[in-house]
Formats: sequence, structure tokens, C-alpha cells
Amino acid sequence: MSAKDAYKQKIEAELELAQAKLAEFKAQAKSSAADARIKNAKQVDDLEQKIDATKVKLKELGEASDDAWEQLKVGVESAWGALSTAIRSAAAKFKD
Repeated sequence: MSAKDAYKQKIEAELELAQAKLAEFKAQAKSSAADARIKNAKQVDDLEQKIDATKVKLKELGEASDDAWEQLKVGVESAWGALSTAIRSAAAKFKD
């Protein structure tokens, strides 16, 4: 075998190793993307639940009498606070 053929085989072997490593990196990227999608889906579900809870409280507030709405205001503020916190948390996680 000539030096040229030996060198060519060496480079081909290194190229195969590089391609295998690239495939590994792609698999890791897909896995990370899937993990991120799962985390994002959980964040979205949490936000949807908090939005729904806030809507319910707002509806109760809207239907309350003038005398009773002050009591419901605390529940609305609590639901809004939870939603607001969840939005900030989700924004930070989506940003990462």
C-alpha cells in the first residue's frame, strides 16, 4: 500500500468518526429539544389553568352585588398574582 493510500484510508476513518460524532450531537440536540418542548408544554398548561382561574374569579366579581364585590376582589387579586408570577416564570424559562 502506498503512503497516499494509507493517508487516504486514515482520513476516511477520521471522517467516519467525525460523522458518527455529528450524528451523536444531532441526537443530543433532538433530545434537548424534546425536553424543552415538554417543559414548555408544562409551562403552557400551567398558564392556561391560571388564566382560566383568573377568568372564573373575574366572572364571579362581575356577577357580584355592589356590596359583595369587595370580598371577591381578594380572590381576583390572588388569582392575578399567581398568573402574573407564572407568566414571568414562563418568560424566563422560554428565554433560556
